Amino acid sequence: MEIVRLTKQDRKDLVQLYREITLSLSQAGIRQWDRFYPNRFVIEQDLKRGTVYGIRGGQRIIGAVVVDSQQSGKYARLIWNDRTGKPSCIHRLAVHPDYQGQGIGKRLLQFAEEHAREAGSSSIRLDVFTGNPGAVGMYRRAGYVEVGTIKFPMRKVPYLCFEKLL
Repeated sequence: MEIVRLTKQDRKDLVQLYREITLSLSQAGIRQWDRFYPNRFVIEQDLKRGTVYGIRGGQRIIGAVVVDSQQSGKYARLIWNDRTGKPSCIHRLAVHPDYQGQGIGKRLLQFAEEHAREAGSSSIRLDVFTGNPGAVGMYRRAGYVEVGTIKFPMRKVPYLCFEKLL
C-alpha cells in the first residue's frame, strides 16, 4: 500500500474516514473528535494546501496524515528542544478502525518524518489527546519526547505535546 498525496477528489472519502474513526473512538469512550472536529472545512483546507497524505485499501482511504508547518498558537508557551530550527507538525493522523493494529499508523508516522526531513525540517511537533492511550503510546514508542500539555476549547482533558528531533 502506497502513501500518496490526497487531492480535492478525495474529499468525500477523507470525510468518511474521519467520521468512521470518530464514531469508533466515541464507542470506545474516547472523546477526541466529534462533529465539530475534524470537520469538512478543516479537511478541505488540508486538501487545498496539499498537505494531506493517505493510504488506500481497495477503493477507500484507510489511513491519513497531515504534515505541514502550521503550529497551534498554544505551542508558543512550551519549551521545545528545537528552538532555532525549522519544525514540521503532524495533524490528524488516523487509521480506519478495520485496519488498526496492522502497522499502518506507524507507516504514516515514518512517512511524515521522512517527508519533514526532505523538506528541510529539523524536528516534528504534534499534540495528542491524553484520553487516547493507544495514540500516546504509539508516539512514545516512536521516540517522541513529551514537552508539555495544552488545552483546547470544548475538550475536558489536555493534549500532550510531543517533539522528535530529525
